[in-house]
Amino acid sequence: MSKQTYKICFCFRRRFPLTATEAPDEVKSLFDQYSENGAMSVDHLRRFLIEVQKENNLTVEDAQAIIDGLGHLHELRHLNIFSRKCINIEAFFKYLFSDTNHPLPPPMVHHDMSAPLSHYFIYTGHNSYLTGNQLSSACSDGPITNALQRGVRVIELDIWPNSKKDNVEVLHGRTLTTPVELIKCLKSIKEHAFTASEYPVVITLEDHLTPDLQAKVAEMATQTFGDILFCPGSECLKEFPSPESLKKRIIISTKPPKEYLEAKEIKEKESDSQKGKALGDEQAWGREVSNLKGIPVANDKHDLDEDDNNEGEDLDDADPKSNQHAAPEYKRLITIHAGKPKGGLQDSFKLDPEKVRRLSLSEQQLEKAVQIHGKEIVRFTQRNILRVYPKGIRIDSSNYNPLIGWSHGAQMVAFNMQGYGRSLWLMHGMFKANGGCGYIKKPDFLLNTGPHNEVFDPNVRLPEKKTLKVTVYMGEGWYQDFTHTHFDAFSPPDFYVRVGIAGVPADTIMKKTKTLEDNWVPDWNEKFEFPLSVPELALLRIEVHEYDMSEKDDFGGQTCLPVSELRSGIRAVPLHSLEGEKYKSVKLLMRFEFV
Repeated sequence: MSKQTYKICFCFRRRFPLTATEAPDEVKSLFDQYSENGAMSVDHLRRFLIEVQKENNLTVEDAQAIIDGLGHLHELRHLNIFSRKCINIEAFFKYLFSDTNHPLPPPMVHHDMSAPLSHYFIYTGHNSYLTGNQLSSACSDGPITNALQRGVRVIELDIWPNSKKDNVEVLHGRTLTTPVELIKCLKSIKEHAFTASEYPVVITLEDHLTPDLQAKVAEMATQTFGDILFCPGSECLKEFPSPESLKKRIIISTKPPKEYLEAKEIKEKESDSQKGKALGDEQAWGREVSNLKGIPVANDKHDLDEDDNNEGEDLDDADPKSNQHAAPEYKRLITIHAGKPKGGLQDSFKLDPEKVRRLSLSEQQLEKAVQIHGKEIVRFTQRNILRVYPKGIRIDSSNYNPLIGWSHGAQMVAFNMQGYGRSLWLMHGMFKANGGCGYIKKPDFLLNTGPHNEVFDPNVRLPEKKTLKVTVYMGEGWYQDFTHTHFDAFSPPDFYVRVGIAGVPADTIMKKTKTLEDNWVPDWNEKFEFPLSVPELALLRIEVHEYDMSEKDDFGGQTCLPVSELRSGIRAVPLHSLEGEKYKSVKLLMRFEFV
């Protein structure tokens, strides 16, 4: 049989739904164990869900609802393979592979939301108005809307005078990006702020305005947001309010106002050299997320002054001249004050019992700082907020390893939400936790202080707490969601799975299955074990690729799941595109066990 004939025959066969004959042996064995004479009753199903799936609170009514729900599946309706009282292996297999058998619990906020904002990781965007690269793309309110609809809670706006100096625009300063009016961005924030989450939206302003335009911004914000705009009532807070107390409120974070500095034209030579370096460093999903290896040790005296992204909020706020002409109505809007004290790294993390603040560091500054100031950063982030932003050469809008910031308590790890790739997949995965509300309570070890005032030391390797066992059974859905020549013009695809952990360095690892040739419905049936020392920060990474002998392997889907919320048992794991959009049909059948 020719390859073309084989392809036509195989593709025709794949038009039919999965059958029990394709179920993994372990699924067949479990069905036999929890059924009688080929029929799984409501009680059998409930026992399976409690003992294997670890759904300990499941009732008989819940199990009956699952059986009733199978009656609505179009593929099963005409096969007479179930009844109101029991199901057979075909229906059981279909249930395991259905969207209702998700690896994460139903979306619901379940963390304590009454602690100060500094006790939470917050879903944070960087230059939220950009549609593409950092150098020449258009500015728009569209990316802001998209971010809010995904659950992002921190929106960054760079505000500048327009050419006539009589209005305010949003753009990436000293670049060729085309501006968008501030008022348009504010209106979009108001319209979409709480579509995905009712918890507060923080607008971080990078301010390059004169006092009269600051007053104009204050008027715009007050009129646009009205009562949902939170004003703190005092110039400096001793403790941040809680997400619960700020439900459906918008809060402002920026440095204390300073005089507007004229923008300088970007140097052509600098932009060309940076562009070449950034685009050469990272090709979409092809580059792995980097760790701390090879990072130079920090120079305490000078490293804090290296502001490689020239982000205005990082300028010193200790200079009284910067505030003497500030618009008072603008200052009153600031809830989260940003800025750095004068001095080096050590001084940046000093605590003030009378007020809390936000500190911003570039990813490079953080990578250097954590090597000698790890514990000071953890202590600082127990009351104050640390924001991390991408280094300046990432003009292609790529991102970095967010775990470095999270493992040191950084609340606002700011990402380019249009910078698709492995780093952003981690961000998407992290904020699937806690119902996708955009706020995740930090683990207790990052918040607690010991009897001798000691704090968690991220540089100390901890003993293993638990092991996650992962079985990759099989996958399906590519035939439905991709063109039939997408992977190979003349034969079915050759898929393999990469699976592993993103977390603290001791836990971080990736493994892969064998490659299965010529199969739209690959059945790998491979087991992996992942010892975890800090499971609270671990993310399960899953990628599918199609092997290509002559070129770069093709992408077949990905997802990232917070281990802290992973449901035990056999689960249908939906996969997503490069951009993080869920495929209609592509999913893996996997099993998760904690020991």
